[in-house]
Amino acid sequence: MAAPEGVVFINPTGNPGMATGGSGDVLTGIVVSLIAQGLEPGRAAAAGAYIHGLAGDMAAKEKGMMGLIAGDIVSVLPAAAQELATLP
Repeated sequence: MAAPEGVVFINPTGNPGMATGGSGDVLTGIVVSLIAQGLEPGRAAAAGAYIHGLAGDMAAKEKGMMGLIAGDIVSVLPAAAQELATLP
């Protein structure tokens, strides 16, 4: 993701199993919740993409990429947030 002022964010998370109906809705919900908590929209978008991808990776590890659904991503969001909280 590139911001107008030239800052670039690279998201190393996510996997092909996340290309499923409703996954974008989950991402939108994460980003909007971060904005509601006071994060600046650009940073919320970058952080939201990371959290979404991390949750997708955790769901794929648990259930496999084939047949992954949006609800699988949602179900691991608390664990993804917990893992994110431990990062420096």
